[in-house]
Amino acid sequence: MWFRRDLRLADNPALAAAIAQSQTDKQAKVLPVYVLGPRTWAAMSPVQKHYLASSLKSLNESLGGALVIKYGDARQIVPDLAAQIGATNVHAAQLHTPNAIARDAQVAAALEAAGRELTFTGSAYAVAPGRVTKDDGTFYKVYTPFYKNWLKHGWRVPASAAVGNQDWISNIPSDQFPDLPEIDNFTLPAAGETAVLARWEYFKETAIADYADNRNRPDIDGTSMLSTALRFGEVHPRTLLADLDDSPGHEVFRKEIAWREFYADILFNRPDTTTGYYNVAYKAMDYDTGDLAAQRFNAWATGNTGYPLVDAGMRQLRTTGWMHNRVRMVVASFLIKDLHLEWTLGAEHFAQWLTDFDVASNSHGWQWTAGCGTDASPYYRVFNPTGQAIKFDPNGDYVRQFIPELRHIDGPAVHEPSLVIDGLIHGYPEPIVNHAQERIEALARLEKLPKGKVQSAVNPRENDQSKLIQSFE
Repeated sequence: MWFRRDLRLADNPALAAAIAQSQTDKQAKVLPVYVLGPRTWAAMSPVQKHYLASSLKSLNESLGGALVIKYGDARQIVPDLAAQIGATNVHAAQLHTPNAIARDAQVAAALEAAGRELTFTGSAYAVAPGRVTKDDGTFYKVYTPFYKNWLKHGWRVPASAAVGNQDWISNIPSDQFPDLPEIDNFTLPAAGETAVLARWEYFKETAIADYADNRNRPDIDGTSMLSTALRFGEVHPRTLLADLDDSPGHEVFRKEIAWREFYADILFNRPDTTTGYYNVAYKAMDYDTGDLAAQRFNAWATGNTGYPLVDAGMRQLRTTGWMHNRVRMVVASFLIKDLHLEWTLGAEHFAQWLTDFDVASNSHGWQWTAGCGTDASPYYRVFNPTGQAIKFDPNGDYVRQFIPELRHIDGPAVHEPSLVIDGLIHGYPEPIVNHAQERIEALARLEKLPKGKVQSAVNPRENDQSKLIQSFE
């Protein structure tokens, strides 16, 4: 059993298939394996490394210590392990990102050459990418009709655990996990299937009924916080969907799951959009470069722009590996339309720091804000970072949580500290740009874009950071 983005026992069709095949022959056992590529590991931030390590530790405990972790290239390791134990089949859940598809094809070919088979059962989605299509067989480029037909397509009920007292292969040595960096200043959520299912139960009891109203409030615990669990497969979306009814909060939550599946479908059909523009016309946008642009990017990345909601979000990212979704839109808009920097820079930064980093959701979430994605927000929609803060963090509690320099300011005044007497006394910076002026500049740059037919494809950017993103499954 080759674990990838399914670090769980429950509702794991690939694991169930491996166990079922082993039970047809009383002499057969199952070897549970996880392969970690050096390139992927090197690209991860400290928070990502620690979360993955914690999740694998939890999975290993669930398997009674039988998980074999191998550090290297899966194209060599998986066929070699199969040969070592005489396996007839390697079972796995199918992955749908461009990098994973190419890698799995090479693994399958190597196994086939040795008389073995790579057997895919299930995927990381309720409905696998490529399944929801228009009547003419083409893919949906707009979310709402995709959602309607995604519902119509439907999904299977959660698969049974089927583990029981399974006898695992236990004589294959596991590699030591690479050294972990210190994370004294980080606060990570509990990882692993048990903790994730407990969080789901808590969310259902306390917040899902009001999810439609509270999901945009970063100052309260109103979201599921399960995006990281879905990324690593500690829970399957089908498990969550099985618990939903048609009440408003449940329906909005269902739509959020569908957004994740919509973006996965887009990337599956347009693999060039891993790092490339979905709407290539926006590649001609005049973005800033040079020393000042680099300084402004650094201020944004470290949470020192002088706009408290933006800075709170960026500091939340750097200390927890996560950021509230409403704040993600605000910080993305600020980078693109206030600082006039290319969206790919923000996508690359998120790829390095988000524990819930998902290639499809990250790329197309950023392109939505930049106006160049499918079903995108119009480029002329420019988020006002102060207005958004007053609306969605009305008392300033979220800002004070992540910006200690502003904790001496009570109430909503914290959103404009430069207007408060001694508001900047603890070293918080003045705004690095004037939002009103930069909004006008952003719209002026939009008007300069060449008008005409939009091309349908573009090659990904060729730089080290875009290659970093592609190293993730």
